[in-house]
Amino acid sequence: MNGFASFLGRKQFILLVLFLLQIQSLGLDINSRPTAEVCATHTISPGPKGDDGEKGDPGEEGTHGKVGPMGPKGIKGERGDIGDQGNIGKTGPIGKKGDKGEKGLLGKHGKKGKAGTVCDCGRYRTFVGQLDISIARLKTSMKFVKNVIAGIRETEEKFYYIVQEEKNYRESLTHCRIRGGMLAMPKDEAANTLIADYVAKSGFFRVFIGVNDLEREGQYVFADNTPLQNYSNWNEGEPSDPSGHEDCVEMLSSGRWNDTECHLTMYFVCEFIKKKK
Repeated sequence: MNGFASFLGRKQFILLVLFLLQIQSLGLDINSRPTAEVCATHTISPGPKGDDGEKGDPGEEGTHGKVGPMGPKGIKGERGDIGDQGNIGKTGPIGKKGDKGEKGLLGKHGKKGKAGTVCDCGRYRTFVGQLDISIARLKTSMKFVKNVIAGIRETEEKFYYIVQEEKNYRESLTHCRIRGGMLAMPKDEAANTLIADYVAKSGFFRVFIGVNDLEREGQYVFADNTPLQNYSNWNEGEPSDPSGHEDCVEMLSSGRWNDTECHLTMYFVCEFIKKKK
């Protein structure tokens, strides 16, 4: 027995003896199986509560829960410090012109200038003025000649030219006379047909011709004051001047004549007599 105890160890041997005594007190035979009566009337009581185990490792983080309701508005915080000045922006557009300011005070008189040289300026002014007039006439004449070269009509005795500048009747008379001609006077069928064809093919509707009753109402004469005895080509119902203001005559592209007011402006036809060789 001592050899068995030394094999198990002192502590283990004592525990084994206590276990066997407990079995004997319960009336159990080690070599026999417990009866059904013992199982029915006796239960093994639980032992005392053991010591707390060590704290386990933390588990994995759980899933996020639902977002809770918004909390009440917090108290307004104190005003923060003023930040640094930002970059200067682009220059804006120029504003509108301001109102004119009040007139300033008169300045001091300047020093007296040096005496100028004596000049007979009046004579030079007259010369310059005449030169300006001559240049203006030359420009007008050059323009007239340029337009004439562009297109004229002629007969054995006369040249006819449409002046494409809108003027009233009296201005038209003067324009033709300055250039050595007259406002066109169609005194026969041939001249009237030639002028009408010239007007129509130039794409115009009407032009002034040299016929009027400016001197005596109802008595029409040509621009050279010769009466309309041998030829006229009035449109149907013309001349008609109920108000007494239609004292000048226009030719339509059809060749017919119509009395009209002299202050109106339109193109006109000049005639020039051919010089005999």
